Amino acid sequence: MKFGAVPLEAALGAVLAHSAHLRGGPLRKGRVLTAGDLARMAADGWADVVVAELAPDDVPEDEAATRLARALVPGDQGLSLTPAFTGRVNLKAEGPGIVAMDAGAIHALNRIHPAITLATLPPFARVGAGTLVGTVKIIAYAVPEAALAQAEHTARAAIRVRPVERGSAGLLLTEVPGQEDKLTAKGKRAVEARLRALGMTLAGVATVAHAVDAMAGALRALPGEMVLILTGSATSDLHDTGPEAVRAAGGYVARFGMPVDPGNLLFHGTLDGRPVIGLPGCARSPALNGADWVLERYACGLDVTDDDIAAMGVGGLLKEIAIRPQPREG
Repeated sequence: MKFGAVPLEAALGAVLAHSAHLRGGPLRKGRVLTAGDLARMAADGWADVVVAELAPDDVPEDEAATRLARALVPGDQGLSLTPAFTGRVNLKAEGPGIVAMDAGAIHALNRIHPAITLATLPPFARVGAGTLVGTVKIIAYAVPEAALAQAEHTARAAIRVRPVERGSAGLLLTEVPGQEDKLTAKGKRAVEARLRALGMTLAGVATVAHAVDAMAGALRALPGEMVLILTGSATSDLHDTGPEAVRAAGGYVARFGMPVDPGNLLFHGTLDGRPVIGLPGCARSPALNGADWVLERYACGLDVTDDDIAAMGVGGLLKEIAIRPQPREG
């Protein structure tokens, strides 16, 4: 592609590089110039114009963006594509889930040619129907066919939305002496809102005393494809009341603690083949916390390993929320 100023008589069929404000109305940049356009410009006193002249092996921006987007999303990947406009195609989520991607392939794509780009949400970002997940943008008015073909091959099927697979969860709430009723109600509302955002339902709620036997009995009877526990007293150890109740009910506790703040005091495991999440107290707030990341992955059918949680520390310093009684900075 050649770019620069040319005489009007040499600009027929070239792409207008900058909008031209003429009497009778503007010509927008990106327009392929016609004889009528050039006549209007000449009548307004223009002698030359800045254009992009495509080479025989160049692919125009909209065609290139469409081809690359279709290579990224060649099938049913939970994403829809918008029509190309000014070299841009947006990838939008068709329903709730989390973003899954081959980050290496996307890095490689963005190294092929400076004008061929894909920007995305971070891996595992939660999305809903209509959420913008990624945008293909061809920065120049055209790109070489060879570079585009390489990009199509490199990033084929490199991004998708992993849908929610577990449609319900049960919630166990515990109360300690002197606890205000509104704290229990607040926790239930916050958890239900989180599930709703994922398209999940709250299958059942049990409220019991904060004691191992009472909790274990309630856990055995709790419905739902996942089990969530929000205790009136914060969990402080791998063998504290909440984790011990999971074990007493016949479950397994995989880990207590995570390098995400707020959200440090989370534990998780399994019970009767269902994921169990012991929610930290900050889950009573609608603000983002580490429990959201664990809940979303389990909801979408992923396992959550020690390595997964350890990796959450990079980027895990989440913003302060007003209800924190002990902010990080005094």
